Amino acid sequence: MAVEKVGIYRKWLEVIPKKENGEPVPRSCWAKKRRHHWIVRWYGADNKRYGKVFKTIKEAENYTVKIQDGINLGKPDKPQKITLHDFTSEYKKVMAGQVAYATLQDQIRALRFFEKFINCSILLHKIQPRHAEAFIAHQIASGVSTATANKDIRTLKRIFNLAIEPRRYLAEGQNRLPI
Repeated sequence: MAVEKVGIYRKWLEVIPKKENGEPVPRSCWAKKRRHHWIVRWYGADNKRYGKVFKTIKEAENYTVKIQDGINLGKPDKPQKITLHDFTSEYKKVMAGQVAYATLQDQIRALRFFEKFINCSILLHKIQPRHAEAFIAHQIASGVSTATANKDIRTLKRIFNLAIEPRRYLAEGQNRLPI
């Protein structure tokens, strides 16, 4: 998430007000004489500056607490966008040698069937539980036993859990595959 503390600042919506003689109003009086919103700013892990604007300070403070909690827990920024096909290719390379050959082949087979069913160009974070349920129904309708279809879903759930924690392609809690 962020690497520093989250800050709340005013975002001024008008030019600096002037006195009757044309001099600018002192900075201490700006809040009373100048419209503004509140902006929450922080730096992400990629050293980019992020911000979000709110109309009231209460909304900004609530959002700041949420972001600061994420920093304290070490949660990531928004997940990277990756297609199912690219994730499958990366998974094959990374897992080779980490699991038994037969296990890897079984996992790749399940991913390949799921890819073919769902469309390999779909973004990983757009996969919903309904896709998994439809995949189970499709597998059973095509003659695969219920046990094999459930095994494929268990395998996919484990693979997608790896997409959450070590690789950060999915947000935490986003793996909602049924089983």
